[in-house]
Amino acid sequence: MVELIECVPNFSEGVNSEIIDEISSRVKDIPGVRVLGIEPDPDYNRTVLTFAGDSESVFEGACEVMRASSELIDMREHHGEHPRIGAVDVCPFIPLGESSMEVCVDLAERLAVFVGDVLHLPAYLYGNSAKKAEHKLLSKIRKGEYESLEERFKSKSEFIPDFGPCEWNENVSRFGATVIGAREILIAYNVNIDEQDARVAKSIGSLVRSSGRLIRNQDQSMRTKGLLEMVQGMGVTLEKHRISQVSMNLRNYNITGLHHAFATCQSLANEHETEVLGSEIVGLVPLAAMIDAGKWFFGSENGSESEYVEAAIKGLNLSYLENFDPKVRIIEWAIRNE
Repeated sequence: MVELIECVPNFSEGVNSEIIDEISSRVKDIPGVRVLGIEPDPDYNRTVLTFAGDSESVFEGACEVMRASSELIDMREHHGEHPRIGAVDVCPFIPLGESSMEVCVDLAERLAVFVGDVLHLPAYLYGNSAKKAEHKLLSKIRKGEYESLEERFKSKSEFIPDFGPCEWNENVSRFGATVIGAREILIAYNVNIDEQDARVAKSIGSLVRSSGRLIRNQDQSMRTKGLLEMVQGMGVTLEKHRISQVSMNLRNYNITGLHHAFATCQSLANEHETEVLGSEIVGLVPLAAMIDAGKWFFGSENGSESEYVEAAIKGLNLSYLENFDPKVRIIEWAIRNE
């Protein structure tokens, strides 16, 4: 069995190409690591870096991302549309092929120890690596974002770091905190809405996400269930493109696929008398997810793999913002072509 681990750090710089290139190049220089994608987003002021390899090479790459980001990114100056808690907002390890989740859990904890003991910075564990039930979901750890950390550390709340300092000093104020974990493949998927202020996108995000929305009546509140299972969602503005997005994490594409999320957002947008302007996948996507979506748009079970992929690209309009190249964006094809 060939061990193959994917790592997808999201670091908080999407504008300065010199910083993005420096962080990425440190990973590229590590033997045994294949960089599969570098995707900066200036509106989010965030870059998604995807690389894969054997466990030790990937671990070394993740350490370099943490070290370089701590040197090059100053969170005191950071502004962007996407929620974030630190210079490396989140860093998941994902098993590919026949690799085990246990290996990824071990890598996540080792990286958290490195961040805490070597870099002397705060680290949380989430997902399958979570040490506490309340740390299972990234969204709960990240609530309040970077700006809430100083008060969080002072109050010693339940959301104190698992590793590293729980104090607000010069280094911590510069870096913030990081969230590290092991998880199955998820798809970061955004649906474009033809509006600039994100009013409709935020409404759709609250309707589709599994956690639903909170309804208040004076001192009372109740939560209504969302439309889609295993989905996180919110609405954001993309000022550069003069549109908004329903930004989603599809946590299990076998339960809620790309086409399901797209069609639901499209239907809700129509009810708000606005249009969907295509969509985008952030990072890489499993071939199976593209084939499932392709079958929906192709309308037949008799197509080939490439026909299904092409149908998915067109049906989801994945090239609306920038060209979607399946050779480098589909995990299995990117690894094969590396």
